[in-house]
Amino acid sequence: MPLLGGIRPPIAVLCVLILALAGLTAKVLGPGSDPVVPKAVLSSQQHYAEDGAIALRASIDERVTDLQRTATALNAGKPAEPEDVLSDLGRTYQKWTGTTVVDLESGDVLAARGERIPLAWLDKDVLTGKSALLPRMVRLETGDVRLMTMALLDRKDGPQQLLIASNSLSVPPITLGPFRTMAVAARGGEVLATAGFEQSEALNSDQQRQELEFLQKQMSDLSAQAADRTEEHPVTAKQPGSRGYPGVSGTLTGGEYNGRVVAVGYASLSSSDPEEKESVAAGLGLTVVAMLPAVAEQSGATGRELYGLIAAGALVVLGLLAAGFLWARVQRPLLRLFLESRRLARGDLTRPVGAFRGGEAARIGNALERLRGQLGGSGEPNGPGGPGGFDGGGGARRAGRTRFGIRVQLVVTAVLLLLWCVPVGLLLNRTDDSVSVPATMVNDQRDRTDLVSDRVRRALNEAQADLVSTSRLVDVSDRDATENVLKDALRKHTRYGALYVVDAGGEVVARAGGDPHDWSDGKDLPLVRVSGEGGKRPVVQAGAPVPEEKGVTLVGEVRIEFLNSLLKRPGLGEVRVVDAKGRTLAASNGFLAFEELPRESLTDLVRAAGVQVGAGPVENGLLLRDGGSVTVAAAAPFSGGGVAADAGWTVVSWQNADRFQITAYEREDRSVLAGLLGLAAIVVCLGWVHLVVARPLRALATSAEKLADGDLKAVLYPTYHDEVGAVVRSLELIRQQLQARRQQQPRRPAEPRPAEPRPTEPRPGEPRLGAGGR
Repeated sequence: MPLLGGIRPPIAVLCVLILALAGLTAKVLGPGSDPVVPKAVLSSQQHYAEDGAIALRASIDERVTDLQRTATALNAGKPAEPEDVLSDLGRTYQKWTGTTVVDLESGDVLAARGERIPLAWLDKDVLTGKSALLPRMVRLETGDVRLMTMALLDRKDGPQQLLIASNSLSVPPITLGPFRTMAVAARGGEVLATAGFEQSEALNSDQQRQELEFLQKQMSDLSAQAADRTEEHPVTAKQPGSRGYPGVSGTLTGGEYNGRVVAVGYASLSSSDPEEKESVAAGLGLTVVAMLPAVAEQSGATGRELYGLIAAGALVVLGLLAAGFLWARVQRPLLRLFLESRRLARGDLTRPVGAFRGGEAARIGNALERLRGQLGGSGEPNGPGGPGGFDGGGGARRAGRTRFGIRVQLVVTAVLLLLWCVPVGLLLNRTDDSVSVPATMVNDQRDRTDLVSDRVRRALNEAQADLVSTSRLVDVSDRDATENVLKDALRKHTRYGALYVVDAGGEVVARAGGDPHDWSDGKDLPLVRVSGEGGKRPVVQAGAPVPEEKGVTLVGEVRIEFLNSLLKRPGLGEVRVVDAKGRTLAASNGFLAFEELPRESLTDLVRAAGVQVGAGPVENGLLLRDGGSVTVAAAAPFSGGGVAADAGWTVVSWQNADRFQITAYEREDRSVLAGLLGLAAIVVCLGWVHLVVARPLRALATSAEKLADGDLKAVLYPTYHDEVGAVVRSLELIRQQLQARRQQQPRRPAEPRPAEPRPTEPRPGEPRLGAGGR
């Protein structure tokens, strides 16, 4: 008999799966040491580092783009003195620590503003080749590192000049929150800039200074490790199938001090979408590191963890009962049927077929006993030995159908196992709104929301600054030239959906892109505003007055898809931009134009965040417990400089706490997974038994009964080469024997029927016989 066929393999596989699931249950749900630092805290630091890397990359790329755009405008415009170039650049963009114009032919400095820029690093490799005019990191005599950005001024009627702008390579200006520090590391692990560390002079005790030294050393060591890991390719550094941040990111765990363990997240600078646009900043090899001393968790078993051992033991007991039930009610009778049928097929008719308890086995056993009587010559199928006749062994047996077949037995086995799967999956380790959420998660939700708010505000400010730069090229008198300028700007800046020039009366002078919307030039109206209420989508507009043209404004409509892309951050949940009335303007997921927030508590949070406190509104974080669930929410209004700060918008985010890698939620998920795995084992193994054994066995019972009733014409074919198939082959041999016996049995000649005497009429005078006469 094949080793992989029949009833034995599914029962063996079921036992193995039950034992494996019991061991897994005891491993993941039983007593064990919890991680020293919660996974949720580590993941939060990783997301924080990714946000910082995105902000730093966007800042560097914007500086390069702004300088190149300025150089392009100067090359296409009227000749200007170097001093005027730097003055105009400083008024438009307040982002560089120093600017310089250098004559390329003589090497003389023609103009300089701000911090002095050393020129010793300028050589042939910087100005020629594939890496020409790419940003360079230069160390000053003071030890500070500066990022040098260059652009070529090449006018038709003038000498070539090099415009150089330097700025400090500092940590992105984002909210770090309490106790968090951040650093920017170069290739090799050298820390170029840090933020969040307190000055040792401001500390009051030696213990605080020792802790500061410990954290600084940890930052240096872990930054070196992070920089080494970010040298890997993003594809090979991630797990197969993982998505999210396009660069390399991860977590590290440092040393422990005063009950706090250093949790670190790191991320390399990467392009926002490498398939569409390459990032200049991504080629600098920088790594952003976020570090937070987290409270170490105490490891040890709790009452809930003991439930895992109890569940594992209960699974072993129920599994053994289910396997024993299948062995006793399915496997053992099936093997007995195989032996009995083979004995009869070989001609051993001395012993009667043993009795079976019920189900298809009893039906087949009764049919075999009747066939034994037929093979022994005790009678025809309809005579002695036939149905209800002599059994050939001294007793009478009736072959009737039994109520409980193999399908009922499989259902009983499934119920035994479901007695474990259902309670474990639906009742064990269930959580409610009393789950303890680390305060770090609430703080990180608030700080990351503020970071997204700052990112959106800066993007709108950059959009308006781009319009200011482009407005210098607008010539109202030449419509065709102006439209060409607008088309070129629209092609270079994907953030705009439409660009158009509006005169003092509100009429569109020139346009490019989509259909323009109304724009009113009022003194009290902000340069960044929203319109389109009542339509299918909000219309976000930014304007810049055209120089020397009174009442003429260059208007750009920022695409909602661009704003939506700024809000999509892993680990932050649902993120929306709302106006002062709490109406949605953009969202990380789908939304309806100007719809309200889904919960009243979120609207109240937005209103509370907009309250003036001190210098202005501040971000707020909140832990909402309602309806058995826990939600972490935060709101951060636009604050800071730029024209977008006057829009009165707020970024609000929220997510369910069950997304966090908290021990309570992880145990609940593991319990559900254990129940699902048990259910899968039931479906696989019992479905295997049903397909391979139950269905062929039911068909065999019907065929055996027909054969015992005298149907010798139907040939029996085995479906599988297993126990059931062996019984089918034996029945086929018995059928052939019965058929041969019937063909060899001589037929009796028909006997003539005796003639009946014809009745005679009585003679006259003779009496007739009455009813009782003769």
